[in-house]
Amino acid sequence: MTSTRPLAVVLMGALSLAACNREAAEPAAPVPQAPPVAAPAPTAPAIGYACESGKTVQAQYIDTETAQVIYDGQTYAMRIAVSGSGARYVGSGLEWWTASRNGQEEVTLSRIGPNDQVGTAVLERCSRPSANPELPPPGQQAPTGATAIACRTADLRLAAGEGDAGAGNRAQILTLTNAGTASCTLSGYPVVSLLDANGRPVTGVRSDQNPGTAAPVTLLAGGRAFFDIAWNVVPNEAQGQTTCPTAARVTVRLGPDTATLALPLSLTPCGGRIRVNPIRATEEIAASPEAA
Repeated sequence: MTSTRPLAVVLMGALSLAACNREAAEPAAPVPQAPPVAAPAPTAPAIGYACESGKTVQAQYIDTETAQVIYDGQTYAMRIAVSGSGARYVGSGLEWWTASRNGQEEVTLSRIGPNDQVGTAVLERCSRPSANPELPPPGQQAPTGATAIACRTADLRLAAGEGDAGAGNRAQILTLTNAGTASCTLSGYPVVSLLDANGRPVTGVRSDQNPGTAAPVTLLAGGRAFFDIAWNVVPNEAQGQTTCPTAARVTVRLGPDTATLALPLSLTPCGGRIRVNPIRATEEIAASPEAA
């Protein structure tokens, strides 16, 4: 029996079947993936240095290679450079050179010539107390001996210990526990930062090192080391402060490791600073918090 379907209909059906077979055989085009989002860089607290001019210059030691200097409202990015002593950073046409002498960390901020040569014109001479001249700047690990192994942040656990309060001052002990399987050593000052309830850095609050003597602390597996932070809760009316910022979380960075430890901790630091004591082997508060 002869088909009555038009030839065009038969051809269209054959073409459609061939197209379906081809689509089934060919793999689907991959869906473009969004590029990975880089993790935010760890925040480093601004440390204040009192200068002979009456100004305060602040420095943030991001890691062992980089620093930011905040001067006259401007932020200057710098990198570590060769120096005969101390720690020297250069960048943005400036030189930041710090060294510990006679119980003080002394710093010069200078303009530099071409090719990052030594500073040619000193802009500021600044200092801050440092009762232990052997301690390095924040973010750098103190020497712990040839056979000592520095603790890795990934092997440590951060917890809150005892607190202290009196006359508008507050202090909080923080505990570092070695959760690894091998002994390790901690030394120097931790880098402490404050975050608000939304996880953003608390602005206008710097982290100062309380003068103190530190020695390396060896932690056996399960062993603990301690440090404390201190702050004032009375608004500084002389500076026009009527309310104080609120922090909901503390982050801690140790030595050159860029990883951080975090802990929920509510505090309201007044006077624009908190004070950090060096790591030690004993749990008691290292020193009574001073007035802001």
